[in-house]
Amino acid sequence: MKFTILFGGASYEHEISIVSAIALKKRLKSEPRFVFLDAEGDFWLIPARKMKSNHFSSGEYRKGERLTLATGGFQTRGLLKARRLEGVGTLLNLVHGAQGEDGTLAALFDFYRIPYIGPRKEASVVSFNKWLTKLYAEGLGIPTVEWQLLRVDGSRELDFDFPVIVKPLRLGSSIGVGVVHSADELDYALDVAFEFDDEVLVEPFIEGIAEYNVAGCRLGEGWSVGRIEAPGKREFLDFDQKYLDFARTDSVEEAPIDETLRADLIEAFKRVYGHTFEGALVRCDFFVASGRIFLNEINPIPGSMAHYLFDDFEGVLRSLAGALPAERTIRPDYAYIERVQSAKGPKTGSGL
Repeated sequence: MKFTILFGGASYEHEISIVSAIALKKRLKSEPRFVFLDAEGDFWLIPARKMKSNHFSSGEYRKGERLTLATGGFQTRGLLKARRLEGVGTLLNLVHGAQGEDGTLAALFDFYRIPYIGPRKEASVVSFNKWLTKLYAEGLGIPTVEWQLLRVDGSRELDFDFPVIVKPLRLGSSIGVGVVHSADELDYALDVAFEFDDEVLVEPFIEGIAEYNVAGCRLGEGWSVGRIEAPGKREFLDFDQKYLDFARTDSVEEAPIDETLRADLIEAFKRVYGHTFEGALVRCDFFVASGRIFLNEINPIPGSMAHYLFDDFEGVLRSLAGALPAERTIRPDYAYIERVQSAKGPKTGSGL
């Protein structure tokens, strides 16, 4: 089975996506195709040998082959006619942030009937917006940390005490995130966050809380769940830590937790994943405090696809590609129009 990795996109996480794609090139045994989506919205075919960061930062990629979307895949532009790009196989959506995780690309893939691994439209909606993620978890009966939503043009009065953590509502990779220890620091942290989004989420910052990452996917009636990770961190995972994390090509060890907690974390992950995230390999980040599990966030396109949590990552991708949700095919038969026309009888002029 062949894979085509799509990466890049017009978002604050553009470079993170490039780093993830380069990491996957080193991890996958069978060489995939690579398609780069630049900030202008153009698709470019990237030879595997040119999958290096300076190929993109220098703009050298523009000397390559430009692609357009077509039913079932991509096509190249010729002088006389377009030519279908063969060997696309299953598309792997590795565009982090806007476009890749907000449902934009999912809608395009669905429209062009392109088989892809990644979040569908509904999954993108509930995971991209941190407020909607809270409401989604609440509907599942899974606790989340207390929160408050602030708008750029609204009040900055908080409902709880310091310290707090400030997060742009629709952004990942810890971009714009800050921990605030006192009222004197709040305005600056909010100003930074509002540079990236008009809405921010504020939560109480809980010292010493345990954090665990669980990644996996539904495979028909079964599941594939990787090792549970206990990320080593400072006060919180900042951008630099996550940038290096996305470039990771080695594996991590299973978190040293008892079987009861492990089972509870996996059960919480499966409830979050449900049927909403079918077709995607997802990583959920959980907090554990006083014996309770809290959902922190859902990563529908985790950095480097969380390959480091699986022994046979490529095998997981192949199994997932074979278990993608089926799309309904709707073909109008125009029976209603025919009945209306018959009821009206022959008629000249415009309209039915």
